[in-house]
Amino acid sequence: MSRGVIAAIGAYILWGILPIYWKALQEVPALEILCHRTVWSLAFVLFVLAIRRRWHWVAASLRQPRTLLLFFASACLLGANWFTYIWAVNAGHVVDASLGYFINPLISVLLGVLFLGERLRPWQGAAVVIASAGVLYLTISLGAFPWIGLLLAGTFGFYGLIRKTAPLGSLEGLSLETALLTLPALAYLVILEGAGHGAFGRAGAATTLLLAGAGAVTAFPLLLFASAARSIALATVGILQYIAPTLQFLLGVLVYHEPFSSARLAGFAIIWLALAIYTADAFLHERRRRAPIAAPG
Repeated sequence: MSRGVIAAIGAYILWGILPIYWKALQEVPALEILCHRTVWSLAFVLFVLAIRRRWHWVAASLRQPRTLLLFFASACLLGANWFTYIWAVNAGHVVDASLGYFINPLISVLLGVLFLGERLRPWQGAAVVIASAGVLYLTISLGAFPWIGLLLAGTFGFYGLIRKTAPLGSLEGLSLETALLTLPALAYLVILEGAGHGAFGRAGAATTLLLAGAGAVTAFPLLLFASAARSIALATVGILQYIAPTLQFLLGVLVYHEPFSSARLAGFAIIWLALAIYTADAFLHERRRRAPIAAPG
């Protein structure tokens, strides 16, 4: 097994068990956790940048309004995604959150067609239609729109769309995004602490350490994934990416005992079928693309 595959598996496992971390902070409001996650993520990535001495991009980025605007938009989407996920986990919706990351690849394909002019292959189109039918079934059978999953998939899908066209790499982009989010996040935390309502330093040593560690648990899997993505095939990434939502789903059902009715199982099964079709198509397409062209004879 290559180092790239090991790094990718490590990243997806860490993302998959992340609900355990947020559950340990369940007594802290989601907005406060988000602000700590933002501030400590910036501290972590600045530490990594200092070690690697990768500061050359900062001055150039600050002189380009388009770059700042793009990353302000991506920062807002990332903040919305992080807040929704933290709130969902601590409100007992881990299974609903996992749905968002199951359907995220299909949302990304659809956004590529709508905004980047990419062509939808027939089996990709079939997967999108089947997944849409699964979402519709969940809405009708449960009597509620699965907004948590779709909000997570949508914010992360648009985030990926912006990052695909943005000029900075993974580490540099995350640094700029967290820097843009840190000013309001830090201001909120200062006000909270000044009013005596902040959890940091007041809710016990364990909670304080977990809040400070939110930066590392956010940035470390991203760095693992960035390292892996450069060295492994797209088809491999397409298969491995389901490790994270599968672990989240299993945690929600088996560990946190969230309700999972037969109607919900049927809806998820339809979406899993769509993902199986999408993954098989992506794998075969990548194999055909990488296959050597036979010499004419």
